[in-house]
Amino acid sequence: METSSPLPSQSKRRGAFHTLTVSAVRQLTPDAIEVAFAVPAELAHAYDYQPGQYIALRTTLGDDVLRRSYSICQAPDAGELPGELKVAIKRDLGGVFSGWALESLAPGMTLEVMSPEGRFTSRAQAGEPVHCAAIAAGSGITPVLAVVQSVLALDDRNTFSLVYSNRTAMDTMFVDELADLKDRYPSRLALYHVLTRERRSSELLSGRLDEEKVAQILGALVPVESVDEWFLCGPFELVQLCRDALGARGVPGESIRYELFTTGEQGNPAPQRGRPIVVDPGEAVRTIAFRLDGTTSTVTSAVHSQETILNAALRVRGDVPFACAGGVCGTCRAVLREGTVDMVENYALEQEELDRGYVLTCQSIPTSDRVEVDYDT
Repeated sequence: METSSPLPSQSKRRGAFHTLTVSAVRQLTPDAIEVAFAVPAELAHAYDYQPGQYIALRTTLGDDVLRRSYSICQAPDAGELPGELKVAIKRDLGGVFSGWALESLAPGMTLEVMSPEGRFTSRAQAGEPVHCAAIAAGSGITPVLAVVQSVLALDDRNTFSLVYSNRTAMDTMFVDELADLKDRYPSRLALYHVLTRERRSSELLSGRLDEEKVAQILGALVPVESVDEWFLCGPFELVQLCRDALGARGVPGESIRYELFTTGEQGNPAPQRGRPIVVDPGEAVRTIAFRLDGTTSTVTSAVHSQETILNAALRVRGDVPFACAGGVCGTCRAVLREGTVDMVENYALEQEELDRGYVLTCQSIPTSDRVEVDYDT
């Protein structure tokens, strides 16, 4: 199964929403479900994906239009049924969308589903054996599970080391799937379950993954020098801690793939359309031009508003691509062609992309009189 090279459809495809039917809902833990969507044959090309990518779901709840991003939880060839797309949804404290999904989603319902996005994918190539490793926490296992499946199936010499942290055994998502993978690849998958609120027979696998614990695990269980590619997925603090620990041990940044999970449900939900901006006569403004699907649009923004490019663009075009609006997923990225911006947060773009002029439009506030970005690059 060749999954490592970029899919041709994804090199040109822009994230677009289609209405899909929920084909199954399965309880994973008391606070998490797996949701399967049926993909009709005519949309199969739109939903080609690489292991580790995500989709955004969009629905209307009351007066609010909400969209949330969820990772695809199986490799493309790992499903029992053709034309099926699966994600996992875990309840977030106070989360509007996740709470509704766990309480209300059922087979036969429909949701708007965006075509897959994301770069949390492996560079492993068929015929070149690799040792990959991952550290995941909670629902961070979702994209990692798909990556593990694909890497081990790609070459019978590939190996994978997975450290997976949860509060308790009851909270562990995909425990049966991981056990099945361990049975299928007993000598090639090293699986370490760390429980933070339950004692395990091994002290090393008990307790919170803090700096000391991560250092012990890297020293005793996953020798850094033997790993070709790393995958980190979980809360910001854990991912940053692991990145620092690996960097201190000489692991180059290009060998570390990381993804933060965030719901965007704390505070205001991500916008579906740009919030109104009033420009008074004679007030200083910024001019924002953006190219999307071959068409250039222009909008003005009051300097005092500190409006992001994404918000301004959404005021005149509702199809501008975005998912999390929190600087995490990278869906809204564009090349800055003219002017300067202040990018408030960036958890998605790597240095190579920054060097090529990419910015996250959801986080970029113009600092010059005119700014132009290109979504089509």
